[in-house]
Amino acid sequence: MQYEWRKLRADQLREQARRNAIVILPIASLEQHGPHLPVEVDSILGETVAARTAAKVQAKGQPVLVLPVIWTGLSEHHMTFGGTVTLDNAAFAAMIEGVVRSVLRLGFRRIVLLNAHGGNENALRTITDDLTPKLGVPIVQFTYWHAAAVAIARILETQGGLSHACEAETSMMMAIRPELVATDRIPLAKVNRTPDMTDVVGGGVYMWRNIASRSASGVLGNPEAASAEKGRRLFDAISDALAEKLCNAELWELPWTTEPVQD
Repeated sequence: MQYEWRKLRADQLREQARRNAIVILPIASLEQHGPHLPVEVDSILGETVAARTAAKVQAKGQPVLVLPVIWTGLSEHHMTFGGTVTLDNAAFAAMIEGVVRSVLRLGFRRIVLLNAHGGNENALRTITDDLTPKLGVPIVQFTYWHAAAVAIARILETQGGLSHACEAETSMMMAIRPELVATDRIPLAKVNRTPDMTDVVGGGVYMWRNIASRSASGVLGNPEAASAEKGRRLFDAISDALAEKLCNAELWELPWTTEPVQD
């Protein structure tokens, strides 16, 4: 069964709603990715992760659909380098709500917001908190590298997790779109970087910083350790981890609200 929403007819989508299909909305960005990667990295990776996860969910017997990726998000912190298109919080929230409302009006009830860009994280958590009681349907939201953190850490050799234009993202692009990776420019990513907040004051403290203030190349991580083989392993491990979570029946049966307490 085809799981790409855009390739199905309206009658086929109505049938998927009757089957209570899981609907995955990949949400990404259009932003600079250092001297060696294109600006659509997050959108390419997010859509690929969603598609490979959906294939594995389907193989487990669950009906599933993947909406077209939302290709722009919250990327103000990347604007210094150029090449970036960003929304503000209000526009971003309105767009997500519009898509979710449309899907719910068609009869779907299992909605997944699959985030593929770090700058979207705080807003998507807030949007999920707002929309769930507002629309009366529990929404599942996650950032794929957090949801599959253990699996990713086992594969990376020089990083503890996925960062930006790094060992992980560069490897994943090498695996699926090698023609878009300027391998001869990877050494340009190795430039001066400033300390992270945790290096200065420890955890639990937040301050907005643009990427240029942290890295002169716009890269966070080590793309020199990237390889296509590592990228293939990352995609397999990530999609395995996500499919297992989404096919866990208890996820969709968890109580998420109660009736008001009566005196």
